[in-house]
Amino acid sequence: MQAENKYMQMAIDEAREGIRNHHGGPFGTVIVKDGKVVARGHNKVLLTNDATCHGEVDAIREAGKVLGTFDLSGCELYTTGEPCHMCLCACMWANIDKIYFGCTIEDNGIIGFRDDKFDAIFGGREKLPGFMTKLDRMACLELFKEYAEGNHQNY
Repeated sequence: MQAENKYMQMAIDEAREGIRNHHGGPFGTVIVKDGKVVARGHNKVLLTNDATCHGEVDAIREAGKVLGTFDLSGCELYTTGEPCHMCLCACMWANIDKIYFGCTIEDNGIIGFRDDKFDAIFGGREKLPGFMTKLDRMACLELFKEYAEGNHQNY
């Protein structure tokens, strides 16, 4: 298994933990620096009653604590769903070098999330060539299917 696929599998596992515990949507994230996992996170919106506690933000907060800095230069982020604009901007503010995502904004919409509406308003992803790369979409789609078949409150 390639390293990238290994990290995406960890993000999927992190998302499943959140789903099982009814923390939020099927969005798990792993942050890697120098080939080592420095943080994991998943959507905890329902757990925390915090609309900003998406998987990427949760992992960025943890990485800052672990590394003792807000500057995550040199880090790569792996996430099960293409980041919403809030998370995309959080990654940029944190100086994340690269984002790997599984499911697309459109896939997020299929399972009931409204990322596509915000994407239509804000757009701009085409201005970030090479910053985001799709990875393991089929494995992440399977995760989304599992989530959709369960009884969950979307967020």
